Amino acid sequence: MRIDVVTIFPDYLAALDLSLVGKARRAGLVDLRVHDLRDWTLDRHRTVDDTPFGGGAGMVMRPDVWGRALDDLLPEPSGPDDTVGPGPAAVAAGAHLVVPTPSGEVFTQRRAEELATEDRMVLACGRYEGIDARVVERYRAAGHRVSELSIGDYVLNGGEVAALVMVEAVARLLPGVVGNPQSLVEESHGAAGLLEYPVYTKPPRWGDAEVPEVLLSGHHARIDRWRRDRALERTAARRPDMIAALDPETLDAHDLEVLAGLGWRATRDPRHPADSRYAARWEHVAE
Repeated sequence: MRIDVVTIFPDYLAALDLSLVGKARRAGLVDLRVHDLRDWTLDRHRTVDDTPFGGGAGMVMRPDVWGRALDDLLPEPSGPDDTVGPGPAAVAAGAHLVVPTPSGEVFTQRRAEELATEDRMVLACGRYEGIDARVVERYRAAGHRVSELSIGDYVLNGGEVAALVMVEAVARLLPGVVGNPQSLVEESHGAAGLLEYPVYTKPPRWGDAEVPEVLLSGHHARIDRWRRDRALERTAARRPDMIAALDPETLDAHDLEVLAGLGWRATRDPRHPADSRYAARWEHVAE
């Protein structure tokens, strides 16, 4: 997978040379390239922003500068021109343009999984009051795949932090990046739709705190059940919205019993109690 990040602060992305992403980069598992947006400016001051039309505080990033950068990094939606030869347009065919912004859709694990199937991704890091809206409008209208994504309900100084989050979340899903692929299955926000259970390591006793006895038993079925129960409890306590999003039909009788003890009961539409076409829903009884 190739990932291009465009920013006015290339050094901000230096963290991507560390840990598993840096290792994957050196091993050739991900082709990660960071570009300085100012390289596409034409004036001696390397200007990338200007005052907003209509007034207001702050500055807005210019569409002409971003346009030159993205024209170089994004090919025509139909694919690269084989006559062009090596270069940004020739190697970025099919790139998905991602714009980190607090006004975007929420970036989730599901979205990270979708982006991990891409061949190429270009992240445009805005600053100040953001990028002129015509940039996204232009490339979307031209047929490019464009996603405006937010990593949470808060505002940062720029898109670089969000880009770091997105690149790491996506890159770790690529084959070979994480040493044990099973760890991707059991972690929080995985396919089970739950937060991960609590984890422990040596020593088995630390001060007055001991590792739960079941984890030392060697009984794998009991361990799996204990972990599942703790995941249900943790999710119900910290993220009730995730419990509400679970499909009751995918849970076993023990799961339903645990959740019932936590105040969550799965019920069917009383008008159609036995009709499987009407999905079960959750009813939460507050303590």
